[in-house]
Amino acid sequence: MIAPLPATPPPSAPSSNGPSTDQQKLEQAAQAFEAIFVRTMIGAMRQASLGDDLMGNKGSDEFRDMMDARMAEEMTQSKGSQMKGLGIADLLIAQWKDKL
Repeated sequence: MIAPLPATPPPSAPSSNGPSTDQQKLEQAAQAFEAIFVRTMIGAMRQASLGDDLMGNKGSDEFRDMMDARMAEEMTQSKGSQMKGLGIADLLIAQWKDKL
């Protein structure tokens, strides 16, 4: 017979040891802002291309836009690495955390 697992709180539930929900919301908003900023930067770089795409069409443009958006999100995610995006989110958190 398989023994039942011990009851643990769901990972999304805030714990008394973790940051407050306001702090979590601030971190999410700052990271989302940084992702939007990076996405805008990637879009500007795409517009500055020096020539036309030989195989370009409306469908490939749509997929390129989706890929750019996903790349921007991945670039700004901090997954335990030393690099945390561009640091814009960290600056926003440092500026606004005292106002919570």
